[in-house]
Amino acid sequence: MTRDDVAAHLDYFGELGVTGVSKDSAWTSREARVSGSAGEMVSGLSGEPVPGMSGEQVGSLSEIRAEIGDCQRCKLCSTRTNIVFGVGNPNARLMFVGEAPGADEDEQGEPFVGRAGQLLTKIIEAMGFQRSEVFIANVLKCRPPNNRAPEPDEVATCEPFLFKQIDTIKPKVIVALGTHAAHALLKIDTPISKIRGQVLAFRGETKLVPTFHPAFLLRSPDRKRDVWEDMKKVRALLSDSE
Repeated sequence: MTRDDVAAHLDYFGELGVTGVSKDSAWTSREARVSGSAGEMVSGLSGEPVPGMSGEQVGSLSEIRAEIGDCQRCKLCSTRTNIVFGVGNPNARLMFVGEAPGADEDEQGEPFVGRAGQLLTKIIEAMGFQRSEVFIANVLKCRPPNNRAPEPDEVATCEPFLFKQIDTIKPKVIVALGTHAAHALLKIDTPISKIRGQVLAFRGETKLVPTFHPAFLLRSPDRKRDVWEDMKKVRALLSDSE
């Protein structure tokens, strides 16, 4: 690795607010990542089985996607381009949940692919994971017009599918990205600034950690360090659950 490579690497982590490194083997070990292989993925649009995935997981996630179908259950069906089901490893120990697709996600049918998604990918990689090793989804599967906030009736209609995804994947840790995701998952209305970084029990043995949404970090980069501290807690939880 050249000097320029090292500098670029440090700049990369600096953008996330990282101020130091750990020599703890539990942090650096790649064995603590996921129980399934990185190649075991479920695409955002396809309900078809993917080679290398277990039949039980494929059937469950495929059945959820099939149940959603060409959803006409709420008013968002008239404005969306694509249903954004979710993407990642069906055996993921770590799951990220956002609020709703944006314009890029609506066009591509995959969550977190725009600017906020690129930042999320950097955060995931800084934790020592690849994007393909976690599972990423949203509370809403369709984009609200003009990226407005999800409305209560839309959340009530769509969130059962998210809970089914969670119950199928059975992640060890869920990161709730932003206010709307945290409120939908936890059924509270506490501001995200009051609960971010807390480790909360959720649906059995799963732990839930709320944090700021990547889109908020794009507007307030000074809060990246807060999110990095939250992600260190998440990484420790995953190590403790081995």
